[in-house]
Amino acid sequence: MAVSKPSASDLERIASSFQMHLTSEQAEEYLALTSGLMADYDLIESLPDEVPDVRYPRGSGHRATAEESCGNAWYWKGTVTGAAGGKLHGRTFAIKDNINVAGLQMMNGSVTLEPFVPTFDATVVTRILDEGGVVLGKATCEHFCLSGGSHTSQPAPVHNPRRHGYSAGGSSSGSAALVAAGEADMALGTDQGGSVRIPSSFCGTYGMKPTHGLVPYTGLMPIEATLDHCGPITRSVRDNALLLEVIAGPDGLDARQRGASAGDYTAALDQGGDGLRIGLVEEGFALPNMMPEIAEKVRAAAAVFEQHGATVDLISVPDHKIATSLWTPIGCEGLLAQMMLDNAGGHNTIGLQDVALIDRHSHWREKADALSPSLKLCMMVGEFSRGAFAGRYHAKAQNIRLRVHRNYERLFDTWDLLLMPTTPIVASKLPAEDSPISEIVMRALEMIGNTAAYDVTGHPAMSIPCGLVDGLPVGMMLVARDHGESTIYRAAALFEKSVDWERF
Repeated sequence: MAVSKPSASDLERIASSFQMHLTSEQAEEYLALTSGLMADYDLIESLPDEVPDVRYPRGSGHRATAEESCGNAWYWKGTVTGAAGGKLHGRTFAIKDNINVAGLQMMNGSVTLEPFVPTFDATVVTRILDEGGVVLGKATCEHFCLSGGSHTSQPAPVHNPRRHGYSAGGSSSGSAALVAAGEADMALGTDQGGSVRIPSSFCGTYGMKPTHGLVPYTGLMPIEATLDHCGPITRSVRDNALLLEVIAGPDGLDARQRGASAGDYTAALDQGGDGLRIGLVEEGFALPNMMPEIAEKVRAAAAVFEQHGATVDLISVPDHKIATSLWTPIGCEGLLAQMMLDNAGGHNTIGLQDVALIDRHSHWREKADALSPSLKLCMMVGEFSRGAFAGRYHAKAQNIRLRVHRNYERLFDTWDLLLMPTTPIVASKLPAEDSPISEIVMRALEMIGNTAAYDVTGHPAMSIPCGLVDGLPVGMMLVARDHGESTIYRAAALFEKSVDWERF
């Protein structure tokens, strides 16, 4: 089928949008010149797309019924059974619904994408299946993954499995809720501002955001390539380390990756605490909405490491606040450009792109009013900034990001780990559907004060459950240098063995 071609009036309109002025004669002359260029588009249209083969049989599944949904945490049910053996043989998985599972419907929390059925499995899904895992379905996630609460998923919020009517955290809301509820052994989540660690903190699971680029993002719907991370959510440290061993490492298809191989993370689990140097980040305990009970609980958790031979000292890291602020121009302008204007594709990069997703998502303007308030806010800020400042603050933020990253790497020459609360609050009540825009947005962003910084720097960071406040889980976050996941797992395993976190 031939690709549609521009007309002379199309070229005049396009030129005008660029503040160019064409006469009708000039437009006709340019039109004649487009024919050879557009013929290349015809050739590309005639060729088959390049997508990975689907290796394991599966049906189309079905939308989770009310009885099946586990507080709206399941979006789509459909079983895919992997290889007959492997590291994950027989273990069950919930896959966040911005991650491709071929043949199973995906909406990424937004009615503007529905219905969309991926044509190939994400690399991380293929790796799980190759190691014998069993996918049970798609876990509900927040609207295009842009909320730290669990109230923006369409058509209904995800409830915390420990307390109905309370947030499960976001944006990997269903992933953490299903693991915490025992519906799946493990889950995959994604993290651009805290979206693996926040729901893990709220639900009482272990959530690792690996080093940026360690886990391939091929076959996942992006927010912004320099912030995108994918990581495991589990009920134990060992399962978390095991799953990261399976999904990490280059796939040759994702330009985010820089060649780092997966580590032998489970080998670090029995190394103990002797000699560990841990810095308690003063700024991480000083957020304006920090609950005193959480700060106290996390400080008590830090003392457990001291009891097992680690050195723990309070330190100041001014770059923590700077890194958090860098998220706004990078995230708002970047998500507008990549996720929305580029329809989840990406120019000026090499790697496998999901053409079918781009085709479907390109219709988002037809239901733009249905976009979530948090996404609308970021889009409007991004568009204003791009128009008013011509992208200079996005560029400057990316430059400062490099300096902040170097400063952290120097900090890790002194400290093996940084420690702070994952979130300043425990799970809050889900806002009513008719709540004011201000409340919807506040509940989406109020908990990201510690997590967002490490999506900007790209350092590995893990939320570890370390107690309860008013019956709701508290998360402690450990951060390490680039590719320091083994050090995090070493400390997390020590803490897990030393205490019963639900009684701590």
